[in-house]
Amino acid sequence: MTRIHEYFLFTLQKLCFSLNLFHISLKINGFPIKKAQAVLKTIQKQTPSEFETSIETKKQDIVAFHLKHNSFYKSFAKGANPEDWTSIPVMSKRHLQQPLKERLSDGFHLKNIYINKTSGSSGNPFIFAKDKFCHALTWAGFIDRYSWFHLDFNTSKQARFYGIPLNKTGYYKERLKDFLSKRYRFSVFDLSDAQFEKNLIKFKTTKFGYINGYTSSIVQFAKYLNDKNLVLETICPTLKACIVTSEMLFENDKTLLETHLGIPIINEYGAAELGLIAFQNTKNEWIVNNEDLFVEILDEHNQVLPFGEEGRVVITSLYNKAHPFIRYDLGDIGKLSKSSTSIKPVLETLIGRTNDIVKLPSGKKAAGLTFYYVTKTVIEDDNNVKEFIIEQLKLDSFKISYVSRDELSEEKLASIKNAITTYLEPNLKVLFERKGALKRSNRGKLKQFKSYL
Repeated sequence: MTRIHEYFLFTLQKLCFSLNLFHISLKINGFPIKKAQAVLKTIQKQTPSEFETSIETKKQDIVAFHLKHNSFYKSFAKGANPEDWTSIPVMSKRHLQQPLKERLSDGFHLKNIYINKTSGSSGNPFIFAKDKFCHALTWAGFIDRYSWFHLDFNTSKQARFYGIPLNKTGYYKERLKDFLSKRYRFSVFDLSDAQFEKNLIKFKTTKFGYINGYTSSIVQFAKYLNDKNLVLETICPTLKACIVTSEMLFENDKTLLETHLGIPIINEYGAAELGLIAFQNTKNEWIVNNEDLFVEILDEHNQVLPFGEEGRVVITSLYNKAHPFIRYDLGDIGKLSKSSTSIKPVLETLIGRTNDIVKLPSGKKAAGLTFYYVTKTVIEDDNNVKEFIIEQLKLDSFKISYVSRDELSEEKLASIKNAITTYLEPNLKVLFERKGALKRSNRGKLKQFKSYL
């Protein structure tokens, strides 16, 4: 890039930011962000009784709308009664794996909706749609939550740890988009010390406001900082927070991040098709988005579980008229805190995906990340192992692939096997394979546990 081009982009960036580029870009694309923010404020000002009445009305309204205007949903929910929530069927991703045009409501078409594709992390990717007001309301929610930590989409520069297209056209397109959106993207496909050294130089020379990205990649960067005995906030003092998303955040990883980033660590839970589901507040509470979503925890018989009990996360999008997401089983397992109320639901734990279940010879079952966590407590205690994944090959056979400075000793391998025996059951076969790097998805995510059963 020539100096003239650099100067042009710098001048364009200054002009765009002075005009609140983020809000302008939403408006240009037909997303009524100001209207959405006004609706969000109105919801947030309601009293508890007003809020509960409003939610019940919105639930009935969205079901009635799709029963009347959406032929797909009319066929899917034949016995549904908007006034009887127990009659509303639970939908899963497999129900939505058909052409998008067959799932759109009357009056919506490819040119007046927001279209995207799920990540496919559940193994069931599909294309979905949101009407433009619904999508604007999603962004209004993100803007509101980020403001809890004094972060502004228009002015706070983001250090972005996400995947990026590796072909030349896609790569430079994303870089330009990031430049104009006041963010800089660090590739998550290269987690070597050499790359982290380059990352560090960028942090030294750039006034980043916050970090946002995949948990596993940011954790690897924090491990590099730990090895160098560095705290990122002292190198980049403009940093205010780090938002981790898309992957599990374990407590010891959070401690590592807090120590070597030197800033608050915020846990974000969302889904492309729904938007923001939960966001950690300044009191370390994982607050569920109940303004435009209705979140339930259901058992295997689709019965609502009380606060404090673990089950399937099922969500209704209350404002999406273009496409029904009504009692939609996201594929996650979670639990709402016993302290939750209808006006302030708190997500206590997010265990993992329903298709990441460990099945053992004894008949015992456990969340895949439980297996991962048991191993993690042993495998990383000396900072030798950088990261690892677990795969279930057979009912009694598992494979642990890992990246490390040194090969794991026989003593360490025995300790890991003993931990697995103690916390799960004996006589499990565990294979170990040391690798130079772990395979990530085409988006750069690291799937920590996978079962081939």
